[in-house]
Amino acid sequence: MTYTQITHEERYAISALRKLGYSCAAIARELGRAPSTISREVRRNAWRTDGRTYWVDRAQSYTNERRRASRRNARITAEEWAFVEHWIREDWSPEQIVGFHARFGIRTPSHESIYRHIHADRERGGTLYTHLRVMTKNLRKRYGTYDSRGRLAGKRHISTRPAGAENRSRFGHWEGDTVMGSTTDTACILTLVERKSGFIAIGQLDSRQAPETNARLRQLIEAQPRPVRTLTLDNGTEFHSYEKLEAVVDAKCYFATPHHSWERGSNENANGLIRQYLPKRRSMKGLTQRDCQRIADKLNRRPRKRLGFKTPAEVYAA
Repeated sequence: MTYTQITHEERYAISALRKLGYSCAAIARELGRAPSTISREVRRNAWRTDGRTYWVDRAQSYTNERRRASRRNARITAEEWAFVEHWIREDWSPEQIVGFHARFGIRTPSHESIYRHIHADRERGGTLYTHLRVMTKNLRKRYGTYDSRGRLAGKRHISTRPAGAENRSRFGHWEGDTVMGSTTDTACILTLVERKSGFIAIGQLDSRQAPETNARLRQLIEAQPRPVRTLTLDNGTEFHSYEKLEAVVDAKCYFATPHHSWERGSNENANGLIRQYLPKRRSMKGLTQRDCQRIADKLNRRPRKRLGFKTPAEVYAA
C-alpha cells in the first residue's frame, strides 16, 4: 500500500473528530487511514504546550515549517557543510555559526541540523563532537566556602565603580581573577576580560604571589591598544598589592564582595570558556605565555550572542 501524506482537508476532519472525543483509532477508521498514521499526525502537530489539543491551522503551520526547513537544509552543498565544519573545529557552537553566517547573508543549515550533523559524524567515528563545549559545575570558584587567603582593608568596593563599568557603555573597564589547575602545583593563569566587548587577556603565572601577579597584570594592561580605566578584582591575596599597580598604570582597582564572585559576571563567564581548554585539576606547569595567547585568540575570535554575533575582537577594535 502506497503511503500518501495527510491532506489539509483531512486535518480539518481530524480536528473536528478530536473535539467530538474520537480516539485516533476511530478517526483512522473514518478516514480510511492506518491508526499509526493518525497517531503520528496528532503527536507531531498537536499544540505544543499540552501535546494533546489538535488545531488544524496550527497543525498545518507546523507541517509547512518542517517542509521549509527540510528544503532549506537539502540545498546545503558539501562546500557549505565544509565551511560549517571549519567553524566547529574552531570550537564555535552551532548557534554561534548560524548567527555569524546570518550577519553576512551566508546560507547555512539550522543549528538543530548542525547538531544532527555532528552526531552523525560521531557515529561514523568522526571527532567533530570533541569541539563542543561541555558545561561543568566544578569550574574552580569557592562558592559557599571560606577563603583563608586573607582580607584587605580600605579597598574600593565594586558598588563605587563608574557607571560606564556597570552598564558596559564605555571601553576600558576590566574584571580580573586567577584560575588554578592542579592542586599539587602553584602554576596558574591570570584572566582579564573587558566588560563592553568581552575581550579576554590571559597571563601565565608560576605562582599567585602578589609581585608576580602585579608584573603580569602590568604587562597585560600595557599591551592593550585602548586605555584601561578600571580593574574589578577577586579578593585573593595575589591582588593585595593593587596600590603598587595603580602607581604605575593609569587604572583604579575595585573589589567584589567576598564570596560574591557573581558580581564579576563577565570574568566568571570568561573563566568558564577558558576551562574548555584548561580543565579543572589539569596541571598548568609547563604552560607558556604563548599557550595562553593562543587560547585568548581563539576565544576572542568566537562570535557572541550578546554582541549580535560579532566577535569580541571585532567589537574591541571598532
